[in-house]
Amino acid sequence: MSLRPESPLRGLDYSVVQQCMHCGMCLPTCPTYDVTRLERNSPRGRIALMRAIADERIPVTRTFAEEMYFCLGCLACITACPAGVDYAGLFEHARAEAEASGVLDSPRRSLLRGVILKWLFGDLERLRLVGAVLRLYQRLGLQEAVRRSGLLRLLPARLRELESMTPTVLPHVTSELVGCVTPARGGAPRHRVALLSGCAQDLLFSDVNRDTAEVLARNGCEVITPAEQVCCGSLHAHNGEWAMAQEQARRQIDLLPPSGFDAIITNAAGCGSHLKHYSKLLGEDPRYRERAVEWDRKVRDIHEWLVEIGFEAPRSPSLPPPQRVTYHEACHLCHGQKITAQPRAILRSIPGVTLTELPESTWCCGSAGIYNLVQPEMAGKLLERKVDHILTTQAAVVATGNPGCLLQVQSGVRRRGLSLRVVHPVTLLAEAYRREAPQEG
Repeated sequence: MSLRPESPLRGLDYSVVQQCMHCGMCLPTCPTYDVTRLERNSPRGRIALMRAIADERIPVTRTFAEEMYFCLGCLACITACPAGVDYAGLFEHARAEAEASGVLDSPRRSLLRGVILKWLFGDLERLRLVGAVLRLYQRLGLQEAVRRSGLLRLLPARLRELESMTPTVLPHVTSELVGCVTPARGGAPRHRVALLSGCAQDLLFSDVNRDTAEVLARNGCEVITPAEQVCCGSLHAHNGEWAMAQEQARRQIDLLPPSGFDAIITNAAGCGSHLKHYSKLLGEDPRYRERAVEWDRKVRDIHEWLVEIGFEAPRSPSLPPPQRVTYHEACHLCHGQKITAQPRAILRSIPGVTLTELPESTWCCGSAGIYNLVQPEMAGKLLERKVDHILTTQAAVVATGNPGCLLQVQSGVRRRGLSLRVVHPVTLLAEAYRREAPQEG
């Protein structure tokens, strides 16, 4: 059976498809394989399916498409692979193949993807509008009233579960907390950087964006934070919508031309992993190709950038509050961007902090973009495993550098009735700067 001519997998350089040696080194690192012990649920098994389709030995089926969406996309297999297989690229091509084939199409699915991917995340003004409505619903006490009324018991179990996961929208978006220009503190700026405010980050963790701007300014950076920003496109690329991902990348480059900055800063691991690969998305676009290469070169995760420029350790206050902190590594930070030492260096620099290593710190928490919404059973198992390990550290604070992980771990902590604080590392650093002792003399 012939594939459509626009087959994303057949369009790949064939050497990428056949690079897997089938050695099995990835198997112990794959969360889905660890649970099911089924070969098809492993990176090796999935790559075998992709190669069979690229070779036209099997057609694209619903089973293949569902398997590609059962994958977390955590990229732990990339870290483990001795052959350097580009599983991230294969993964995105495979999901694009699934979407191009139409084997998963249904009116309900098309409506949901249209609303979420194209309408909601295609224009952040619409996302902010939805966020404002949800914020009002929560601040007026309507959400709590509905939960107490018992009306939710009338809903199907899955909808009740989704409602319980509704995040709290903060009172202010980033543009209300961070000016378009944040001057460097203590004299002339040593660096000029752009700060990306994100999508969900802007609504749910705008305080992290404020903290990031403050920390950058404290470390000699003039910070440019446009009030109107666009989605980076990672959600689209990871869900087979390449054309939209490419358009979002073009809009991002137009908004923040990379030639004008020493660095483009992101504090969201999932976004950062995607943002560093615009040159792959736009490699065949003659108008954007060179700028995309420069863009990739300038993008920095906040932890990466602070260590690169030699951030200033906070001065110890007279009575530093002792904190036992453990660190969960966001998959797209440790596996996607190979950033592991830098967040730890920041945490260890904070007076009063004792960093206790988390067992399986690089194991996925189950968030994985929107995975916890579409694959709740597997996501739930991974979350329980993560919280179990957190409890062994006896930490009072869990630090992690991605909004999805923050929400997921917060959800797990809340379900257990625990009093743990779950926070971004840059917030702990910003708080330490604010309470530090004054310099002598």
